[in-house]
Amino acid sequence: MTYDFDREIDRRGTLSIKWDFAREFGKPEGVLPLWVADMDFPAPDCVNAALRAAADHGIYGYSDVKEDYADAVIGWFSRFFGWKAEREWLVKTPGVVFAIANAVRAFTEAGDAVMITPPVYYPFKNVAEANGRRVIESELVIENGRYRMDFCDIERKIVDNNVKMFIFCSPHNPVGRVWTKDEIRTLGSICRSRGVFVVSDEIHCDFTLPGHTHRIFDSVCPENRERVMICTAPSKSFNLAGLGCSNIFIPDKSARESFERELSKNGFGGVNKMGLVAAQAAYTGGEEWLREVKTYMRANLDFLRDYLREYLPEVRLVEPEGTYFAWLDFSALGLSPKELDALVLNRAKLWLDAGSIFGECGGQYQRVVLACTRKTLAEALERLRRAVRG
Repeated sequence: MTYDFDREIDRRGTLSIKWDFAREFGKPEGVLPLWVADMDFPAPDCVNAALRAAADHGIYGYSDVKEDYADAVIGWFSRFFGWKAEREWLVKTPGVVFAIANAVRAFTEAGDAVMITPPVYYPFKNVAEANGRRVIESELVIENGRYRMDFCDIERKIVDNNVKMFIFCSPHNPVGRVWTKDEIRTLGSICRSRGVFVVSDEIHCDFTLPGHTHRIFDSVCPENRERVMICTAPSKSFNLAGLGCSNIFIPDKSARESFERELSKNGFGGVNKMGLVAAQAAYTGGEEWLREVKTYMRANLDFLRDYLREYLPEVRLVEPEGTYFAWLDFSALGLSPKELDALVLNRAKLWLDAGSIFGECGGQYQRVVLACTRKTLAEALERLRRAVRG
């Protein structure tokens, strides 16, 4: 491999949310963090070179991009997903969650219903409720260790609650499902027939495991084009979250104008220059780095699976199809969600994401981020083993 992902890099004292803010988040000192979707690996060389060149220039005035930026972003999705987006669809924002909050205001009214599918990325619910919308939940169903959407429940609740927006997580965070073409098509048909606007968060699209293919919502359901927004970003794929740059695609001109009007109400003036520089560099030259980091994290997943099988068989891995998360089922321990959180945090000294934050149905689970060195993962699992055996 060209890149050495086993190299330990001390991130303490670098303003890292992951490593420097345990006390501020109410966590005990000495916890090992495997929680936030933030890699412990340096960004691709092409990104760092582009950022150094921008820094060497030394002027950080108001900035925007030319056609080559859109070509880089759109070219990436064309090459790897066969999705032909148009330049005019693209709206840049400082983050996907920011864009979703903006979409909630642009495409729904106060008091409207917004649907999510727990256990799911918790900011979906947070931003909808913070903007005065009603959140309607259709829980995923788990059968034989694999989650699925309950389409009968989804459609019934859409009708009963007059749902106006569906926030779709694809691939799904935290359970790791990569939705099939038939599943996406069924969801699209329901939303189209009921006049529901789909916000498709596809930020983890570059992370799929062998045998699974991510499909952009618009490529499967072009019929939904008047009522859809596709959310993408290089932040997860290339470890650029701190640079604040997301690429949002809104095919319908009227919807796009509504979204941009809402942006203007926030006084939004543009994306950070360094985020734009990094994004273009990543989508132009980051393919080899991404391929290697995915190989490394697949090996981390194999290591975790083998470790649980040998040392902690009562902790069950929900086999992921995508993302770089491991969704672990602790229900065999017979603990309440609070007891489980205490075991992990206070006895194992691990900072994971408690499953309950993704919805009540996640109370017996914990989310582990695999974007760390093998040494860090091994230490975390050993801490967990000692705590459970204790």
